[in-house]
Amino acid sequence: MPKNLPDAVIAPDRTPAVVRGGLAVAPLLGPAMVAGVAYLDPGNVAANMTAGAAFGYLLVWVVVTGNVMAWLIQFLSAKLGIVTGLSLPEALGRRFRSRTARYGYWVQAEAVAMATDIAEVLGGAIALYLLFDLPLIVGGIITGVVSMLLLVVQSRRGAKPFERIITGLMLIIAIGFCAGLVIGPPDAGQSLRGLVPAFDGTESVLLAASILGATVMPHAIYAHSALTRDRFGLVAAGVERRLVLRATKVDVTVALAIAGTVNVVILLLAAANLQGVEGTESLEGAHAALGVALGEPVALLFAIGLLASGLASTSVGAYAGAEIMRGLLRVDIPLVVRRSVTLVPALLLLVIGVDPTLALVLSQVVLSFGIPFALIPLVRLTADRALMGTAVNARITTVLAIVAAGLLIVLNVALLVLIATGM
Repeated sequence: MPKNLPDAVIAPDRTPAVVRGGLAVAPLLGPAMVAGVAYLDPGNVAANMTAGAAFGYLLVWVVVTGNVMAWLIQFLSAKLGIVTGLSLPEALGRRFRSRTARYGYWVQAEAVAMATDIAEVLGGAIALYLLFDLPLIVGGIITGVVSMLLLVVQSRRGAKPFERIITGLMLIIAIGFCAGLVIGPPDAGQSLRGLVPAFDGTESVLLAASILGATVMPHAIYAHSALTRDRFGLVAAGVERRLVLRATKVDVTVALAIAGTVNVVILLLAAANLQGVEGTESLEGAHAALGVALGEPVALLFAIGLLASGLASTSVGAYAGAEIMRGLLRVDIPLVVRRSVTLVPALLLLVIGVDPTLALVLSQVVLSFGIPFALIPLVRLTADRALMGTAVNARITTVLAIVAAGLLIVLNVALLVLIATGM
């Protein structure tokens, strides 16, 4: 029997009325909120802040487009876990015929997971520095320890308590990053013009790729299928599956509406209040500039939101990394152990003095390169009738997913050419 389904789903005599009334949907919400917090990690903040401060409203369309594509992608990932009872890494691990293929795929997926971890730990360290003037290395250690505690909740208490904690942090993130709009609202006309696709030189293309790397998150694709598997198990075809898939659409819509709105707000906040201000290319500089332009309370809320972002997203990133290793290498490493190991690269960067904000932006570029490796297999698997049965993608869904994958791949290739030619 599927896990965590309400009695109304399981009892045949009660299902029709409850389904018609929509009363059984609410208890099934939650996995998308956890996956969605990955779209609000410190890398998002760095990429969107930099884009708004450097190019004003120019790249609003990139954030919106990325969020629309993310809805489809995250729903397909969640559907895979519900219908097959497998995460995307597990499904791929079973499909690869050779050990070399599994290990080769794992290397790039692991690189993506490490880039994610670096961004999130650095973001938490910067937030603690802004709030309490702690050295970055101390802040990085604290961020890692707190994320371990959150993972302990997930591994020992199950999916629901973990979902509640992450959802609470998501609300703090939203308040922290959106508060500035009350005092420094953007120009409505320029915001609308920013929805028209355009670039302004090679640097804007690089930032667009960074934004997409932060908006369409490879590790969130891997994680969401695992989250629905852990929450629901393999859901049999019929009324139960239809209800769970319906609830999942609502879950993904709410989660990405929140994440997408906050991402747009971050860019608009920078465009309206930080454009042309020196030093805003760093999170510390953006924090200081917000304090000058909008007041210290806004800057304080921004720092609190950044801290919540780092703590929540690094926990989800570690969860995704463990699932990648388990599914592809068939090695089951406890989440807390993996968290300890993956803290090392981020802490080393802090020790040697690499500019944290630069590391954040570049980590998003690495994430953008990992998108095709997660997205193409996801589309292929969910379009496989032998695997998905009656829940196989509709033809239009597959076409839209292929178009999204194509756009992302083209932009990534353009980014590679720009970097290779020295911009």
